[in-house]
Amino acid sequence: MRIDELLRRDGPVFSFEFFPPETPEGEERLFQAIAQLRELRPSFVSVTCRNHSRDRTLQVVTRIRNETGVEPMAHYTCAGATREALHEMLRGLRDAGLENVLALRGDPPKGSERFEVVEGGFAHASELAEMIRDEYDLCIGGACYCEGHLESPSPEEDMRHTVDKVNSGMSFLITQMFFENRHYFDFVARARAAGITVPIIPGIMPITSLARLSRTDGTLFGAEVPATLLAELERQRDEPEAIVALGTAYATLQCAELLAGGAPGIHFYTLNRVPATRAILSALLASRPWERAR
Repeated sequence: MRIDELLRRDGPVFSFEFFPPETPEGEERLFQAIAQLRELRPSFVSVTCRNHSRDRTLQVVTRIRNETGVEPMAHYTCAGATREALHEMLRGLRDAGLENVLALRGDPPKGSERFEVVEGGFAHASELAEMIRDEYDLCIGGACYCEGHLESPSPEEDMRHTVDKVNSGMSFLITQMFFENRHYFDFVARARAAGITVPIIPGIMPITSLARLSRTDGTLFGAEVPATLLAELERQRDEPEAIVALGTAYATLQCAELLAGGAPGIHFYTLNRVPATRAILSALLASRPWERAR
């Protein structure tokens, strides 16, 4: 089913993001994880891609659709790809009977600070979305950044790019992760003021390891970690299980406030690990915070 149709139903949508494993053993672990999450009835799952993994992304989403019955969404990036290469992947997606794609620009290659457009390729996710809109009958999603894209010179410029994405055919947006809910609510208010009406799904990742935090500024993948949370994580640095418990509890509170405040659902960044996100979603389904007014 198309994700834009799922978003028109009553109640929030819940989704999980995975990356395609590079070994058969990793793939089997991934499908075991999806089997564990299936009992929670996620609305959809998404599978990321990098330059070298577009074929693997297509293989994994096809298998998810055929073997689990969970609705999959493939990520496709402009990075390192010509139009024809992207057409080939999209034809494969269409021919497999899949209906959803997340159109992304993609990150610069490892070791490079700048995104380089390949000859015959695209510079922006909006260009990829326009091609998909004009030539394929697929539901298109996109990414947005509550705290601003790292390459954007200003919040205003970042919002202009977000408007371009929606105008190119994206019917919903998923945010980069964040740890202060005010960033999400402020972003949604600015997006609505800019004329964006599509659903904006918050992306959440529970902190389960200090190893992923930046040593220089206490951020995680560019997202600000609140000073109070960071201090408590540091205090429990030598207790890995306590850090997992704290990260899971904090993300549960985050999600409850977002849903009570009108968010259309939650997209969980799992890093292919499901115990924390499984616990969070179980608690949300039991407490149903979206039924409470903000």
